[in-house]
Amino acid sequence: MTMTEPTRRNGVDVDALFGTINVVKGQPDLAQFTFRASNTWVDGTYSRTTFGTFSGAGGDHEHKATYYAGGDHPTVLTGADEAPAPVEHLLHAIASCLTAGIANVAAARDVPLRSVTSTVEGDIDLQGILGLSKDVRNGYQGIRVRFEIDSPASDEDVRAVVAQSQARSAVFDVLTNGTSVDVTVDC
Repeated sequence: MTMTEPTRRNGVDVDALFGTINVVKGQPDLAQFTFRASNTWVDGTYSRTTFGTFSGAGGDHEHKATYYAGGDHPTVLTGADEAPAPVEHLLHAIASCLTAGIANVAAARDVPLRSVTSTVEGDIDLQGILGLSKDVRNGYQGIRVRFEIDSPASDEDVRAVVAQSQARSAVFDVLTNGTSVDVTVDC
């Protein structure tokens, strides 16, 4: 019996990637996932979120470790600056989602990557958050993502990888198309 090593490109197990795509293609109900986060207020504007479990692929799962993320406001915005601001976590979310997509798409297309870095900026006018203007939205007015990608592939191939990552990014979709958010309170 001969065992073969999985095909890995850019750190991505390509066999597993295409295997997952093919299984979900045949059983679309396996594509339904629910991710969870639990947040606890600590003090002032600081809170801590825990990520441990999620459901999908026909069952409940636990991450290999429980993950934590803190959120706070900088001191200039009445916080203690104990962690990134919640809006900064959003910048992390779009950067990490697009970067993961770039790695997967490049691996699937046999486009080698040497390095991928990004800079993400978002502009907010605080008059909305502070209740000083009903004409100013509370969130980002715009977000800019700039990638620097080192690859021996052609510029055209690299740009096509980034475009496909953007087209398939869950976070990009949420930010550009919106998502309903249902807020309830148990007292």
